Amino acid sequence: MGSGDLALVLHAHLPFIRHPEHRYHLEENWLYEATVATYLPLLDVFRGLARDSVDFRLTISLSPPLCTMLEDDLLKTRTAAYLDRLCRLGDSEMRRTSGDPTFHRIARFYADRFGHLKALYDELRGDVIGAFRALQDDGLLEIITVGATHGYLPVIREPSARRAQVQVACESYQRMFGRWPRGIWLPECGYTEGLDAVLAECGLRYFFVDAHGILNARPQPPLGIHAPVFCKTGVAAFGRDLESSKQVWSAKEGYPGDGVYRDFYRDIGFDLPLDYIGDYIHPDGIRVHTGFKYFRVTGPDVDLANKQPYDPDAAKERAATHAGNFMFNREKQMQHLSAHMDRRPLVVSPYDAELYGHWWFEGPWFLDFLARKIAFDQSTVRLSTAAEYLEENTTNSVAEPSPSSWGDGGYSSVWVHESNDWIYRHVHRAEARMHELARRWKDGTDDITRRALNQAARELLLAQSSDWAFIMKTATAVKYACDRIKTHLARFRRIDRELTAGWINAEWLADLEARDNIFGELDYRVYA
Repeated sequence: MGSGDLALVLHAHLPFIRHPEHRYHLEENWLYEATVATYLPLLDVFRGLARDSVDFRLTISLSPPLCTMLEDDLLKTRTAAYLDRLCRLGDSEMRRTSGDPTFHRIARFYADRFGHLKALYDELRGDVIGAFRALQDDGLLEIITVGATHGYLPVIREPSARRAQVQVACESYQRMFGRWPRGIWLPECGYTEGLDAVLAECGLRYFFVDAHGILNARPQPPLGIHAPVFCKTGVAAFGRDLESSKQVWSAKEGYPGDGVYRDFYRDIGFDLPLDYIGDYIHPDGIRVHTGFKYFRVTGPDVDLANKQPYDPDAAKERAATHAGNFMFNREKQMQHLSAHMDRRPLVVSPYDAELYGHWWFEGPWFLDFLARKIAFDQSTVRLSTAAEYLEENTTNSVAEPSPSSWGDGGYSSVWVHESNDWIYRHVHRAEARMHELARRWKDGTDDITRRALNQAARELLLAQSSDWAFIMKTATAVKYACDRIKTHLARFRRIDRELTAGWINAEWLADLEARDNIFGELDYRVYA
């Protein structure tokens, strides 16, 4: 009977958002929501698997901005306060729903859940990154890096700026995890010719691309997407498996759309009167998601007003069923592939980490069930990582991956679009200027000039984040995204002017360093 390897890859990233100048900032909520909905539940699952001696392997990318925010003392304090508010809201909801057995049961579920997650966060002392690091040190997770600020590499024109996104990411990873990364998640899976040389120069061994990046490679790889290819530099490229991705990602056919699962959009933050919910949303009365969601998907064509009550037990049972179905399909897939391959086939299944828990509430349960079923209920599928596969398969085809991305269209159209293409001429100008500045002071300088040059590099990196272009394309928090781009570039230009004039406003510079405290180890000469 044929057998093969399954590489589950979760990509965890958020843009760097830190506003110490505000007591409450709306976009900072993205971190708190993701921590409570995704990162803590995933840690809970992984630690449970380790506790029960379940042999599992999983790859997760943790971007430098996300890691920095999770480590930041101010944001950790605010995350703890966010969890406290949810626990208080749980107590309030228990009282409010006491006369309705159906909704009271759901309220109790949430109250218990948020209490458990708060206890976990307290146990970790807020050190989420340390908990992930421990799982990697135990050989259960493979943590990989991402571009320094998730800059979309194919549109970064200046070679030194492209390299800086990778080098700074690797140095940040080493500080966080005590080792150099073996692999990288290319932001938005964006690949273009020559990127492999940058990765090789920075000491990376492998990266991931969408399926067509491998299927359209030259020459065409004989094993398709179910084995890696070596670029001419020796760096390995792994392609996304289409079949397993569709089972989870597809809006129509994917598991998260099942009617039993929790509906994301119905939330008491929008449903309940302001005089009741006001203490748990934005202080200005802006309604936000609270995490208390009492309704299920119900059906594909059911509007929000007609959703049916959520049943956590039924949803958990459905997650177990779907985990069994996913495993069964991978078994059949492995058996078919292995009959046509000279090695164990590899199925790479990458997803945004925030799908698991945030968008698909039951996703962490699914992963828990899947890992246990693979470990104990069959012998065809083995959980593995790209690094382990390369160690076992040292000989692979040599090919040049096709320029590609994931996302709509698969060829950068999300990040180079009429809604956002205005940003690149400004960013490209800053890239070229940063290279000139780094070259001018490549042999070092006095302390205040060094700090200014480092801050200029920091502002450029933050302006390059692909999140801003994505937000403009999807028309969500467009004003915030535009403001962030303009703010970082304006700061960069002012630093440039002050460097040129030979007079640097030390007080203003210190304020910038305190606000955007990412990449404390940054050396501007990476641009030289």
